[in-house]
Parts: sequence; structure tokens; C-alpha cells
Amino acid sequence: MDMMSVSVATARSAALVADARDSARDFLEGLVPAIASEAADTVVLVVSELVTNALRHGGGTCTLNLTAHPDSIEVAVHDRSPQAPRMRTPDLNGGTGGFGWPMVNRLAGATAVTHQAAGGKTVSVLLAR
Repeated sequence: MDMMSVSVATARSAALVADARDSARDFLEGLVPAIASEAADTVVLVVSELVTNALRHGGGTCTLNLTAHPDSIEVAVHDRSPQAPRMRTPDLNGGTGGFGWPMVNRLAGATAVTHQAAGGKTVSVLLAR
């Protein structure tokens, strides 16, 4: 099993999300056997969405963990907020979002939100390899 952990910290910045995507790509490129390009694109998309949400709603810092299992890739993002992601009607006019969490749930084989005793939560997603 291959594992990677990346701390994404500081201000809410598109550069931090880009760094998380790059780290995910680097992790996926090192897997043996290699992951299909479409599956890799899905993992990177989910990483981007979860890290963006964690930075936006979780206090400005998060930790990304990627784990390769024989048949799946686990994406786990920990942030300081106890608030779980929620489904809501997407905002088509005001630009406040609402598209990401439903998309993640459609792409994932499974999702879980685990509240941590030390505070915050971890959002975990299993994606097909």
C-alpha cells in the first residue's frame, strides 16, 4: 500500500489548491501498477474540491492524505472545522457554490466524515483505481 501526506496551510489561496493537485499527480504517477489516466483525473478533481472546501470552510489550513489500495485510492482531508459538508441547492447566479459536494458523492465509491477527538473532521473519499 502506498501512502502520502501533504500539509496544505496558510491563507486561502488558489496556489495552495494547485500545490495539492500537483502533489496528488506526483503520488499517482509513482504508483505501480499505474493508474488509468481517467481515474487519475478523477482523483485530482476530488483532491481539488476537498482541499478548496477545507480551506474555505475549515479555518484556512488542512492536511491531505492519499492512500493507494489495490482497487481504490483514498483521499482524506482533515481540517479544523467540526461542520460536515452538506448538500445544498447550487447557486446558479450568486457564485457561492454548492456544486462540489454533490459531484464528489457522484464520483466516489464511498464517502465518510469522521469527527476527530482533538477537534475538526476528516472527509474521506474512496475512488476506483
